[in-house]
Amino acid sequence: MIQCEQCEFFHRGPGGQASFSCDPFSTIKEPECLAKWQLMKTTQLVGAYQATLDYYRKLAPMQEKMFKVMEREIDDISEADQWKVDDDDADPDDPDDPGDKSDNPWDEGKTY
Repeated sequence: MIQCEQCEFFHRGPGGQASFSCDPFSTIKEPECLAKWQLMKTTQLVGAYQATLDYYRKLAPMQEKMFKVMEREIDDISEADQWKVDDDDADPDDPDDPGDKSDNPWDEGKTY
């Protein structure tokens, strides 16, 4: 088994990080190379996920403030639009609402 340092697809970066230019579909020399490649890709995925979580943690306080401001704005708009409510939207069983009901029981079922 050859070591990664001896492979032509291995490169060491200026910070000491290992870099591979091998393609798992065409340039893998040994079965262990594929296992190492998978391990490196998994490590990269975990690192990217951690970076995303860190970014979301930074955004969370701003999102909370933004949601609170939006809720206040929506509540203010709802309160300001209360006068626009139609009488048709009123409850028909409300005794204080005169509506279209007649107090005359003889008018019920009457056809003209």
